[in-house]
Amino acid sequence: MRRLPFLLVLVPVVALAAPKKPVVVERVAAVVNDTVILESEVVSKAAVLMQQESEDADPKRREQMWRQTVRRTVDQMVDEELVGEAAVEAKLEVTDAEVGRAIDEIKRQNRVTDRQLEQALAAQGLTMGEYRRDVRKQILRLRAVSVLVRPRVQVSDADVKARFDKIAGQSTAVTEIKVRHILLALPDKATAAQQEDARRRAGDIVSRVRGGEDFTALAKTTSEDPATKAGGGDLGWYKRGELPTEWEEVLFGMNEGEVRGPIKGPRGLHVFQVQELKKEATRPFDEVKEQLREQLFTEEMEKQTKVWLEELRRRAHVEVKL
Repeated sequence: MRRLPFLLVLVPVVALAAPKKPVVVERVAAVVNDTVILESEVVSKAAVLMQQESEDADPKRREQMWRQTVRRTVDQMVDEELVGEAAVEAKLEVTDAEVGRAIDEIKRQNRVTDRQLEQALAAQGLTMGEYRRDVRKQILRLRAVSVLVRPRVQVSDADVKARFDKIAGQSTAVTEIKVRHILLALPDKATAAQQEDARRRAGDIVSRVRGGEDFTALAKTTSEDPATKAGGGDLGWYKRGELPTEWEEVLFGMNEGEVRGPIKGPRGLHVFQVQELKKEATRPFDEVKEQLREQLFTEEMEKQTKVWLEELRRRAHVEVKL
């Protein structure tokens, strides 16, 4: 009997690999009852909002803006989910036809074709299907607010009259001012001594004007603004919104002939005098009552909508994880 040759079976040796770190596929940004909001969804929406900001912004400021935008986006998406659930409970619906009409109106207002709209959405990282879902949510939110919040809002004739009386009782609104100034110039990196000297001189000028000296004459002799010095510091007329915010708050609160300073500016310290004022006279009640009623209604709707959303959050399980 012949022996069969011995068969050597080679079994490959498999090295045991070191355990790998878990790979995070997706993070949860928030949980609303049984619904999960993913971080990728939040980032996608927040990125669209951030595109509206300047690309040249300071990196630290931009990072801060990004964190704020993400947090605001999470809150908005939580509110959208809560509103959607409230709408379902109230048996509110939005049809495909309504979404289509809304998109057609958006195209009409922006004068774009279907192709142009799709290209604009693609530039923001959105598909047409995603955009339709967003439009549906917006319509649903408006409908839910109209049906579930609007009945809470009541504006009476007494409320309207009270608002009118409050406005009429206040000083008539200043709409335009004529201003003169005296500039006490400072270098970009002014020393403490230079700043203190400029403040002292500004205070002296204010005291002299309040003591009876002519502002125009002082501007011609003390101002360090070559563009306005010869004209006695005349800056002309300004309407609201045409001055830096920090200046407008001060100057539009001054009386005719009043002088104030020192007030800081980009080139140094200023002493200002308001020479003339233009005021808007209060219109009769019958002319403004419907406008005031609409303002009160809008304000109360915003207030009650906020209260309603807070109520929805209290009744729901909401957990924000970002």
